[in-house]
Amino acid sequence: MLNIKTILVVDDEPRTRQGLKKNLDAWANGDYQIIAASNGQEAIQLLKQYKVHILITDIRMPEITGLELLKMAKELHIFPVIIVISAYSEFEYAQEALRLGVINYLLKPISKKALIESIEEALKEVEKKERAGLIEKVVDTKLVEANTQNPSNREPIRAAVDYINNNLKNELTQKEVADHVHLNPSYLSSLFKEHVKLTFSEYVTRRRIQRAKELLITTNLPINDIAEESGYKTAKYFIKIFKELEGLTPSAYRKSNNERAFQK
Repeated sequence: MLNIKTILVVDDEPRTRQGLKKNLDAWANGDYQIIAASNGQEAIQLLKQYKVHILITDIRMPEITGLELLKMAKELHIFPVIIVISAYSEFEYAQEALRLGVINYLLKPISKKALIESIEEALKEVEKKERAGLIEKVVDTKLVEANTQNPSNREPIRAAVDYINNNLKNELTQKEVADHVHLNPSYLSSLFKEHVKLTFSEYVTRRRIQRAKELLITTNLPINDIAEESGYKTAKYFIKIFKELEGLTPSAYRKSNNERAFQK
């Protein structure tokens, strides 16, 4: 199945629910899946059945209110981007909605323009969340440990790490980095290992491969370009190093992550 974003509309008033769905279907033009529920219980079943990216829910509904629905979704570890709709503008509703992660609060009657604008804003939020999730998946734990285990890193090492991170695309030598932080290369080497718990070359390699992984799953750049962007002069050498660290080629890594995304 294609990775089509799903938008769930929840409202117990048939006219409102059908009107919202009709407007969204016309706007989506088949690019998004629009589904609807007439109450909170039905909405929970759909949230379990589908990967819902955006949830639009009325606040005042019988049995399960919109706010209760949001709490239930949270308990089930389901976190769509949320838009709340209501015929009421009570401040306490808005406050509680914001606490539950709502990004927009629309008052009825909702104009088509306001609806579409809020959906487009929500889609940007979905993309941000997905990018963050993808980057989280590719994080190298050794790099995380290197940057967090010793908050008292000496200033020259912080400066060295920043310089490396900002110049991954360029050829990086220990002497160049040592000159930048005004240290003797051999002293930088021992200090780097002591504080970062990786050798200079290990850190550079891991950061370059981390960069490559980010590009592989967030762009459609060819492997040659990704090799260059990650600081490798030839794709052949890049592929060799990538496979040594990750256990598969860059192309296979991209394919497996794309397949996982589509299965969501």
